[in-house]
Amino acid sequence: MRPLRLHLDDFGSFREPATVDFSGVDYFVLVGPTGAGKSTLIDAICFALYGTVPRWGKENVIAHALAPSAVSAKVALVFESAGRRLAVVRALRRDAKGKVHTAEARLDELDPSVPASAELEDLLAAVVRPVAEGAAVTGEVQRVTGLEYRFFTQCVVLPQGRFAEFLHAQPRERQDLLVQLLDADVYERVRRRAVQEEQAAAQAAGFARERLARLTDADEPAERAAADRLAALHALDARIRTDLEGLRGHDEELRRLADERDALRDRLAALAALALPADVPTLASSARAAAGEAAALTETVTAAEAAERRAEDELAAHDDPAVLLERLQALETYERLLADLAAAEAQAAETRAALEPLAARSRTLDAAATEAEQARDRLRDAHAGAGLARRLVVGEPCPTCLQPVTTLPHHPATADLHAAEKRLTTARREADQAGRAHTEALTELRHLDRTVDDLTTRATTLRKELLPENSAVEPFDGRVEREWIAAWREELEGRVAAGREAERRAAGARRAAREARAELSTARKRAGELAGRTERLWRDIEAARDTVVPLGAPPLDRADLHHAWTALLAWRDEAEGRERAALESQEARIAETGRQARALWTSVVAQLTEHDVAVPDRPAALGESVSAAVAQAQAWLDRVKENRAAARELRERVEKEEERARVAKELAQCLRADAFERWLCTEALDLLVTAASETLRELSDGQYELTLGARNEIEVIDHAEAGMRRNARTLSGGETFQAALALALALSDQVAGLSATAARSLDSLFLDEGFGSLDPATLDTVATTLERLAAGRDRMVGVVTHVPALADRIPVRFEVSRDAKGSHLSRTTA
Repeated sequence: MRPLRLHLDDFGSFREPATVDFSGVDYFVLVGPTGAGKSTLIDAICFALYGTVPRWGKENVIAHALAPSAVSAKVALVFESAGRRLAVVRALRRDAKGKVHTAEARLDELDPSVPASAELEDLLAAVVRPVAEGAAVTGEVQRVTGLEYRFFTQCVVLPQGRFAEFLHAQPRERQDLLVQLLDADVYERVRRRAVQEEQAAAQAAGFARERLARLTDADEPAERAAADRLAALHALDARIRTDLEGLRGHDEELRRLADERDALRDRLAALAALALPADVPTLASSARAAAGEAAALTETVTAAEAAERRAEDELAAHDDPAVLLERLQALETYERLLADLAAAEAQAAETRAALEPLAARSRTLDAAATEAEQARDRLRDAHAGAGLARRLVVGEPCPTCLQPVTTLPHHPATADLHAAEKRLTTARREADQAGRAHTEALTELRHLDRTVDDLTTRATTLRKELLPENSAVEPFDGRVEREWIAAWREELEGRVAAGREAERRAAGARRAAREARAELSTARKRAGELAGRTERLWRDIEAARDTVVPLGAPPLDRADLHHAWTALLAWRDEAEGRERAALESQEARIAETGRQARALWTSVVAQLTEHDVAVPDRPAALGESVSAAVAQAQAWLDRVKENRAAARELRERVEKEEERARVAKELAQCLRADAFERWLCTEALDLLVTAASETLRELSDGQYELTLGARNEIEVIDHAEAGMRRNARTLSGGETFQAALALALALSDQVAGLSATAARSLDSLFLDEGFGSLDPATLDTVATTLERLAAGRDRMVGVVTHVPALADRIPVRFEVSRDAKGSHLSRTTA
């Protein structure tokens, strides 16, 4: 991990935004008065990556990052690791209760093509992809840097007072750190993969052995047997082809004889099909009787049609019944209109007589309501005056006349105003009801008058339609008009009855004519059917004779159908005898040919059975059966050869997989986690101690070296005491700083070479204080060592110190100052 840009905003003592540009810097120093905020910059790097700071004591405490007067803070770090450029941002916020929470945490991968010297906003904006957010940021940072927080503070950031943690750590703790730094878990993955390979190889060998055990016919005798059977079947195939030609000849002869036999059977069937129809003997007499019946019915139809015409003429002479019925209906309507008119006139007279009393009652009740209202108003005034009198004061002006009151008036008791209001309401309701009754009566009278006018108009119009213009009957003359209506109804009903009687007689005549025509149609149909039947029977006998003309049938006599059939059947009996004798001879020839074919087939079946060849169900499939047997024999031979080759390959595969399983097993045993990891860490620790010992010898002017004890604890060899070995915890403060610094430098310098995957590279080292206890010579040695460390490899070294002699030798200086507004940062170059 190598930082490129660090930005602080209200973090710790930095109350104003500050940005540290590390691009192009390999070796720098942070200087300034005590308490100015130098360590805060190292804290900000650690907080950005892991969300906590070693000086805060507990990893989960974040409140110290926020100044007491600040409500929010933000830290952003742009860094490079393993060839990738990333940015981590953490923001804090204080809630209303004063508790500090993480408001934002994110880790993004940035575009490395943006110059490292670009503005911070441009660097942060060049996001290639988001990597993690929230609580997942710390875990992803650990994966990217390859270090947990506790190991990061031992190898990369060495805080104040914690230089000696790795030096004084227990062997197990140092081993945990080395496992992470060296990617030792890759060996555990290799061991697990070796176990998997051993299992896979053993399984593959087992599968190969199982397949080898299942292989049959995989030896030389089986191959010889398969070859011998194939040769025998080839010889059988040649013999069977000759027999097959003979079978085909017999089949063709049998088909020819069968065709001739079928032709004889067809001729016999044609002769047997000749049969005399049942109705031929009686057909002629039936046809003559049907013709006579049709002639007699023709005369009957003629007489019935004449009677039908006379009845139709008589019906036409009568009035149309529909017209007469319309007049009767109009007469009934007129009579009903007269009754409705009389009822409407009577009701109108009754309503008119009741109208005046209703009008008089309405006027009376209106006057009573007016009087009740006037009485209510007088009573209301009296009540108002009495109430006003009770409020008058002698000498004060009267509210009504505005004159001074000299004497108080006395008002007698007044009647109940509520009762007067109730009487007024009752009088108004009765007046309204009387008015509505009068209005309703007027409305009803107008309606009745309109009804009388309408009925009168309709009756007058209908009367003009019913009576002739010169009629002597007076309009609406009750008795005369009733007599006229009765006489007119009687006349119309008589004319309707006469018309209906004429219609009944015409219907009877039509029915008799229709029945006669139906009988004539039936008789003619019967005569036609018999004539058609005779014609069809002539066609049938001609068609029957045509089927046997090739057999020598005689010509037909067209004079008599019955005689023609008798002559044809007599010839049929003679022809049947000849054809039956020819059929029996053909059957004998077919039987002999079939016997010869069966004998040849029996011989073929015997040969097939002898060679274990399936016998087909028909001779036509004989060639296919033998060819199939030859193909099966060839396939058997090929399979035997393939099985022998497969057996050789499987035996080789078993040997190969068993060898692979043995190698994988040995590798897994060598890489057992409890032994290999301990050995690997011991070797790595030995290299680190050796490298650190050289640095410590330079720092201590040859007095001290480091070495490992029997339990992998770090011990010091004191050459000033005749090479005495003692525990590193017995060193003084300055001596402890020198030893811890030597180990830290060795870790930074050696970890990339020791890592199994070469992925771990401690690209940065930050040392916070601890130099004040060194004498000038040792300080010079430390400075030289740090300069060599920064220049010897692409590594950043940062130092926090109050020692001017050391600070003056570092090329890039970041000066930190502090005033009432907080800490401030400026950069200078030596």
